[in-house]
Amino acid sequence: MALGSSSSNTKVIPEAYQAMNQFKYEVATELGINPEYKTGYWGNISSRECGAVGGHMVRRMIAAAQQSLLGQGGTAGFRGQFPQEPTQ
Repeated sequence: MALGSSSSNTKVIPEAYQAMNQFKYEVATELGINPEYKTGYWGNISSRECGAVGGHMVRRMIAAAQQSLLGQGGTAGFRGQFPQEPTQ
């Protein structure tokens, strides 16, 4: 995008940004990623580590959605706690 132009992307659910950010930091902590990310700057974190965080987030969100669709998620549904990652 050119300098000075504005983005046309609008947030459908503004609260989701904060929730996903919190989720990202929780997953990074669980994975033992380099603690430099806690400052909010991820530039010193390797692409491999960032990809691992994103991959684990997606896995847990898919598991939560599947549980919700199957009716096994209880009353909390998809917006409830994300399940722990399955052991392999």
